[in-house]
Formats: sequence, structure tokens, C-alpha cells
Amino acid sequence: MDLPLSEFELAAKRLAPMLHHTELDLSSTFSGMTGGSIYLKCENRQKTGSFKIRGASNKIAALMENGGVSSVVASSAGNHAQGVACAAKKFGIPATIVMPKTAPIAKVQATESYGAKVVLAGDCYDDAYKAACEICEKENATFLHPYNDLDVIAGQGTLGLEIVGDLPTVDMIIVPAGGGGLLAGVAACVKQINPRIEVIGVQAEGADAIAQSFKEKRYISTDTVSTIADGIAVKAPGDITVELINRYADNVVTVTDNEISEAILLLMERCKQIVEPSGATPVAAVLKGKVDVKGKRVVCLLSGGNIDVSFIQCIIEQGLVARHRRLRFTVKLLDKPGSLSQLLNHIADQGANIVSVAHDRLSTALSPNETNVSITCEVGGAEHGKAVVSSLENFGYTVTIN
Repeated sequence: MDLPLSEFELAAKRLAPMLHHTELDLSSTFSGMTGGSIYLKCENRQKTGSFKIRGASNKIAALMENGGVSSVVASSAGNHAQGVACAAKKFGIPATIVMPKTAPIAKVQATESYGAKVVLAGDCYDDAYKAACEICEKENATFLHPYNDLDVIAGQGTLGLEIVGDLPTVDMIIVPAGGGGLLAGVAACVKQINPRIEVIGVQAEGADAIAQSFKEKRYISTDTVSTIADGIAVKAPGDITVELINRYADNVVTVTDNEISEAILLLMERCKQIVEPSGATPVAAVLKGKVDVKGKRVVCLLSGGNIDVSFIQCIIEQGLVARHRRLRFTVKLLDKPGSLSQLLNHIADQGANIVSVAHDRLSTALSPNETNVSITCEVGGAEHGKAVVSSLENFGYTVTIN
């Protein structure tokens, strides 16, 4: 099974009037941190907020060219849902989207805003997929698979054409992977243009079926997934995508949720980019040295920006902790007037910003005249945090890092 370059070129021609050719930005911050020239392919600014509209639009366009379709059904953790809903609306076709009950509210509401009917079923993509197949059979509708379909893969792979067209001297392209459609498409497309360009996939450590499949050179699915990157939380990748990835990709690496959180924070702070967890995985891989980028021109594909606003605070907090900019510790004090004030003044004198203070007078390890005070504060980094703790210890406090 293969996808000739002509299929990607045809897909690009179909999509040109409908979608954005997203920008390719050189990040001086990430370049300085890694020793490579790090470019960001900003597909988080695509229509519907992700790359998924490429595959959905190309698939529906292909169906319309071959006799048309009365209605479509899709299953998705969110981004494919919006892509199908938007594409179906453009072609005037009714769409039903089945999403996991765990899908972010923002993605559910966005999908509904395009006029699609949304059905919530199961706790992950695979559960939603089963429910979608049942609906499809019952209503005699056409199912649009989010990744295991050649037209969808060709649509996603048009990103490879854009990247190579905008940066012909690119050495490496790093791509998120869940079901594998994006990685398969970009790898198959780019390798046919220039085989020397490295294409690297990135998965969340808690959803690594493609990484396992690539390592073993055979199809592998997992029983469970656990990651904040809901867009790539897939237990069973496609057999088509795995075959193409194993043939064309150079490597598939994994990153942890904490590494993803840190990447999201840096993208917001340094690059002014709002990126969802799955879209931040390439940056996480680069920053944590999972791939060798020194001296290379590297493109990190930011695949989407549809992050739930209510989830951003949690992500920011995790990112601050990962970068040692949140310091949490407990100090035992005498429970008397002025003790807490004195402690807080010592902390302030060290330039730390106190975020929260909590008392615990009920611990059985405490005497009646003692209290534990748990403090969270902002610091400039690991060295600043150590200086704060060292200063408190010099003043006679016993500090327990939480």
C-alpha cells in the first residue's frame, strides 16, 4: 500500500481555496535553547484550530467527485470532529459526530457551532469509534475515519508540501502522532520529495502504540491510554498508518505529560502561541533532547490549538512546577501571634512571590502550641528556589519540600 506524490498534490489543489497556508515561524528562543534552527509550523492557527480539517475536507471532496454522499458520521476526541463538521457544512452535507464523554467542552461546543449533531459516548476515542460505527450502519451514512484512510492521510500530508515549499533546506520535521494519519501523510509526502529529510514522530508516553509499532516493526495496539494530550490518546492506531510510518518515518519518540506541560507554558510565554497538549509534543521532544537538533534546520509541527480554557490554568501550573518556578514547602511554627508574619517576611526578602498559605493544626505529630504552614510561592527557577529554602534554614526553620 502506498500514496504517490501525485495524491498529495491533488489534495493540495482541492484544499487551496478552502484552507489557510499556515505560517512557518523561526523561534529564536527555542533555537537558542537547543543549538538548532527551530521553526514552528503554526497549524494551531488553521481553520477550526487544527490540521484535521485538511484530511476531512480532502475526503469529502474525493467522495463528491465520485458520485457524492448523503450524510457523514465521524468519531473524534475533538479536532477531527470540528474538521468534519466544518467540511460537511461547506459541502452542504449533514454530519453526526460521536465524541468521548471526556472530550473538552470547548471542542464539543465548537463542533456543534458548525451545525453538526454531537453524540457523547464512551471514555476514549476507541469507545466513540464503536458507537459511531453503530450509528453509521443504522442510518446508512458514510463513515469518515479520522486517520486510517488514504484520502484523509493525503489531506494531512499536504502539510509536508507546505513545509518543504516554504523551507526547501529543512533537515528535520517533527510531527505529533496518535492514530498516525498526520505522521504517515507528512512522512510519505516528504520522503518522496527529498529522502534526506528526517521525519520524526512524537507520542505521549501514556499513549505510545505507534512508538511500540515502529520499534517492533509490526502493528501493536495498547489496552489503555493515560495522557493529558487528548488529541493523540489512541489505543489502536490504523493499520494503514502504521504501515506507512514504518516505511517512511525515521523514528518515533515519546514525551511525558510534565514535558508537554512545560512546552505549552514556554510556547505561551516565549512564542505567544496557544497550543493544545498534542500539538506541543514536538517542542517537548526538542527541548528535552529526545531528538538531536543541534546545527539542523528543524520544523516542529504545532498540530492544533484547541485547548479548553478551564484546563489552561492546570497546564500552566504543571509547567511552572516542571520548570522549578513553583516552590511548595511546609514549615512547622509555634502557633502564636507574629510567627507567620515573620516567616512570610523572610520569604519576601528573598524575592519570592507567595501564591498561597495553608494552616494545619490537626496533625497528630504536632504539639498543641504548634502548626504546620504549607506555602506555595513563585520563584525565578531552581537556583532561586534553593536560595529561598537555604535562607529559611539559616534562620532556624525546618523546611520540608512538598
